[in-house]
Amino acid sequence: MSLKNVISAIKRNKIFLITTHTNLEGDALGSELAFAFLLKSLGKVAIIVNDDGIPLGYEFLSGLNSVKRYKKNLNINFDIFVTLDCSDLKRCGDAYKINKYKKPTLNIDHHISNAQFADVNWVEPGASSCAELVYKLFKAMKVKINRDTALALYAGILTDTGSFRYSTTSSFTHQMAADLLSFRINASEIYRNIYEKKPYNDMKLLTEILGGIKRTAGGKIAWVELKKPISRKKTISFDLSEKILSFVRSIKDVEVAILFKRIEGRANEVRVNFRSHGNIDVNKIAQYFGGGGHKTASGCTVKGSIIEVRRKVLNKIRENL
Repeated sequence: MSLKNVISAIKRNKIFLITTHTNLEGDALGSELAFAFLLKSLGKVAIIVNDDGIPLGYEFLSGLNSVKRYKKNLNINFDIFVTLDCSDLKRCGDAYKINKYKKPTLNIDHHISNAQFADVNWVEPGASSCAELVYKLFKAMKVKINRDTALALYAGILTDTGSFRYSTTSSFTHQMAADLLSFRINASEIYRNIYEKKPYNDMKLLTEILGGIKRTAGGKIAWVELKKPISRKKTISFDLSEKILSFVRSIKDVEVAILFKRIEGRANEVRVNFRSHGNIDVNKIAQYFGGGGHKTASGCTVKGSIIEVRRKVLNKIRENL
């Protein structure tokens, strides 16, 4: 469906319930906040409910005090259920359960693996981020962007482009960034808030994990295993998976970086995250195991011990080298 269908859905509804994927990061959170600002500018009601709390490093964003955390028996009246940056409903965690009365749904996303699960779907796999799509909405609906919105949108594109390094970064992405910077937002300060204020103990944990990097296929495949789940009681100040994969992918000759992670409380299930430079389509590999994502960044959950899962996944990647 087109942008026109999204605008029509926005115009005919009044109260919007907004959510995003679990383990939310800058693009998910920034897109939610910006979309809520857009709705409020149009005289609508926007309610954000997420499965997870606000990640550390984003305290500089406005509107965080209005973001609710999902809990059982949470009753909210709304007209339409909106997911942002979610390839399928399962990625929302338990937050999708709020829509128990099956209200109309709107899905705005940029993942190539999106399951087109809503009544209205707007999916642009070529977009750098979900924030880029929300920005297009502002322009299409002729809604003015203010400084708070610019901050949220900039945080979204900064994080989902890997600081403008990934292949989905286009000329439009840079034009959007230039427009947002005109609202007197401080790009270096935003970067420092998100990436350069990590507690010492968290960095020590990261270095310990990175000491376990292994390679195969002549160095073209590299991986790390987290055999013991990081306790939910331990708050890490950054996306640990993303940070690990970023380091592993930066190793010379590595075509595919993988993180195998035991899932807390779920015996015999392993979360597998992939990153590549684009020569190997890791989305296809993730889809083979029931997951998905982007060509260069994908994930899946595979049943079995971490040793069994590692063997299956590595064999599948070797087939694609």
